[in-house]
Amino acid sequence: MSLFDSWRESFQEQLLNPAIAGTLKAASLNEDLKTWTTSLTAAVVESCRLQPWTAAAKGHLLDASPKPGQEYLNIDVMAFAPQTASFRWAFPVAVFELENSKTDTRIAYSRWKVLCVRASLRVVFAFRRDWESSRKTVDTVCGEVIGGMSIADRTNIDGETMIIVGNRGDGDSFPWGYFKCWRLDANLGRFNKIW
Repeated sequence: MSLFDSWRESFQEQLLNPAIAGTLKAASLNEDLKTWTTSLTAAVVESCRLQPWTAAAKGHLLDASPKPGQEYLNIDVMAFAPQTASFRWAFPVAVFELENSKTDTRIAYSRWKVLCVRASLRVVFAFRRDWESSRKTVDTVCGEVIGGMSIADRTNIDGETMIIVGNRGDGDSFPWGYFKCWRLDANLGRFNKIW
């Protein structure tokens, strides 16, 4: 099982948690992106803890490092494996950007930002009203960020790089149908939809 697949199980478990699910579903349906981001941050942080990683995010203090904080390097959620606790300046195992901007340029910036961080798992979340907009956003982000890289730089991207797009969903089916995921194929320079 890949690192992403393991984390994904924990993330989906959090999406079924009534304390998170109700708020996140309502925020999606109402396009209340501030609440959507806050609730999604809680789900991502808790899913990281189930790995078991420690995580820092806005509203979620991490005090195990030499510099306690809620966000490091201006990354929305940064997770560390437990075995790195003895190393004062450890590299993160995973980084997550939760982008609620309606502009593709801002999402492309978040994609570029996580690619600049040394981590085994990089995930960018975005929100779009419908799936057609989601596909266009993923294509735009891929073209701007991945398409702008040299082949050598692109094929040297290690770890897993994902884009997860949430939308307004289909009524009572939450969380099924509210999120879709694309994985970067660095060799081909494109994102492939995986769920």
